Amino acid sequence: MRVEHVKEIERFQQEILEGIPAELPERPPHDPTISRAPPRALLLSPDERALALHNALRYFPKAWHATLAPEFATELATWGRIYMHRFRPHCAVRARPIGQYPARTHQAAAIMHMIQNNLDPAVAQHPYELVTYGGNGAVFQNWAQYRLAMAYLARMGEDQTLVMYSGHPLGLFPSHRDAPRVVVTNGLVVPNYSSADDYLRLAALGVTSYGQMTAGSYMYIGPQGIVHGTTITLLNAGRLWLGCAEGDTAGLAGKVFVTAGLGGMSGAQAKAAVIAGAVGVVAEVNYDAVRKRHAQGWVDEVFTDLAGLTARIEQARAGREAVSLAYAGNVVDLWNHLADTGTHIDLGSDQTSLHLPFSGGYYPAGLSVGEANDLMAADPAAFKARVQASLCAHVAAVNRLTAQGMRFWDYGNAFLLEAGRAGADVFVAGPAAAPGEHESLRPFRYPSYVEDIMGPMCFDHGFGPFRWVCTSADPADLRVTDQLAAEVVAALAKEAPPGTRQQYLDNLRWIEKAEENRMVVGSQARILYADDHGRRAIAKAFNGAVADGRVSAPVVLGRDHHDVSGTDSPWRETADIRDGSRFCADMAVHNFVGDAFRGATWVSLHNGGGVGWGEVVNGGFGLVLDGSAEAARRLDAMLHWDVNNGIARRAWARNPNAQAAIDRAMAEEPRLRITRAEPTDADTVAAAIAAAFGG
Repeated sequence: MRVEHVKEIERFQQEILEGIPAELPERPPHDPTISRAPPRALLLSPDERALALHNALRYFPKAWHATLAPEFATELATWGRIYMHRFRPHCAVRARPIGQYPARTHQAAAIMHMIQNNLDPAVAQHPYELVTYGGNGAVFQNWAQYRLAMAYLARMGEDQTLVMYSGHPLGLFPSHRDAPRVVVTNGLVVPNYSSADDYLRLAALGVTSYGQMTAGSYMYIGPQGIVHGTTITLLNAGRLWLGCAEGDTAGLAGKVFVTAGLGGMSGAQAKAAVIAGAVGVVAEVNYDAVRKRHAQGWVDEVFTDLAGLTARIEQARAGREAVSLAYAGNVVDLWNHLADTGTHIDLGSDQTSLHLPFSGGYYPAGLSVGEANDLMAADPAAFKARVQASLCAHVAAVNRLTAQGMRFWDYGNAFLLEAGRAGADVFVAGPAAAPGEHESLRPFRYPSYVEDIMGPMCFDHGFGPFRWVCTSADPADLRVTDQLAAEVVAALAKEAPPGTRQQYLDNLRWIEKAEENRMVVGSQARILYADDHGRRAIAKAFNGAVADGRVSAPVVLGRDHHDVSGTDSPWRETADIRDGSRFCADMAVHNFVGDAFRGATWVSLHNGGGVGWGEVVNGGFGLVLDGSAEAARRLDAMLHWDVNNGIARRAWARNPNAQAAIDRAMAEEPRLRITRAEPTDADTVAAAIAAAFGG
């Protein structure tokens, strides 16, 4: 190892260990090519602005306050938040090999590896503002929190637990070896104070944060995290709506899929379309995001001219090319052009960040990104009006395309929800809503992809986005894990019942081609849809490989919260729960608690994620596999619960595939006994209601 490299590692370790430094640091260098978060609307009163400054200064010695107070006040006025940019690390933030972290336990070092990956400029959307993806999904609120959390992790023993309050490290507490090493919550406010404006106010005060799904739980692995799910969605949409045959290796050849978003998780869409065999067309208004995805190889070609783009679509369709085409512009303009020219589109959707549409998640037509950012900060009400007008135009254009034969679905990003709130023509035709009628009672004209595709085909069977990270940061280790996972999936596919055989085959096709599709950005990570059998079998294979040295360092297991049991989200993950409980969050909370006492290395519980602050609750975990018998015990107990908790809930909601899946699970594990839903008869219920209420 070169002397310079050794010295750089030593500097990095010292920076971690010092936490809040003993001397006021110089500002780190600023890279002008790094994407910056937009200024946030500042909704604080004068007294609250002072309170925000008091809250920020409490991290630092009083002797520094005279210097830091005006600096932080300027940040608040400029950005709408206090990020403490002066305290950004001087050493590069990236997922380093686990042995480079100054830690007392490999569990803590693995968590540090994951945090660093979430803030790596190659991975994160706005790294200087600690935003990983989705416009607002943050790991920490400020750089003091990062420094303190990393220092605590470095000093943590196996009998301590780090408690994280919305990015703030409350401290290390005595616990025990089997307890989680870190417990994370994000955005858990009293329910009556969970509006979008409440979020802006509380975040500006520095007392809460929006952790998204995987940013605030340190489990983000770049756009790869959603590539596989998007690929499966596209393949199954083709089977469901376009007559594509199961097992057809041609996939969506000759079919055109149009959508929007290339920023964070949405950046996966272009590559997923290519893997599925389609012509993928993705609009993105932020040219920096387009440039980044093109440079990373996630987008094949970039267009700024709509006529040229349309000609290329027709050429690719005729040639049955698997290709991704980015339109650097607003998707509303794209949809209108396609409708005006009568261009046939087979499948359509949208993945812009509508979970916080008025805080940089959605950019209205007619404004550049810069103009929109200026208006967002200067006049939030006017910006909101522009967004809502754009959503109405957006839906009107989509409606024109669906009238011409396109199949469109909501991708769980709250597109239909926010468009409906804006007054767009997005509801099924019928009588006007009654005064005070809840929006959930008005059916949308387009389904959520969970309702028709992922819910019945994957989640009800227990299939979801299982993921792992090789903490060695060595591609050779990832290659070994890919091979082990492929062997497990191939064996399970041979014995799978008809209802799940295609899922196994789709996953086998995916993992066998994972390396050649070059999806790694940042950490050496992989994602694979798997059920309880698959997850536990793959995890056991990994743990054995770490034990015998085929994999050189511990492997971190996790999943997207977008899964069978991690998330209660009425507009996405639980959209196919039709017993009225899709608005209830018991499942996610029990998932978080149950994972904690069954052996997870860290657990997280969030308000928000996927479809927005106040719209969803999700729970997640991380589990370190170090090759030990203890890790084998933990993975077996925890993964079994993590999946079957959700299947049981879905079975109780009377989802047929989930009822069959939980019956199989009970037959295999005699200690598992689930309350089963008895079948009901619609005619009997209707007659009873008519007799009791008349009519």
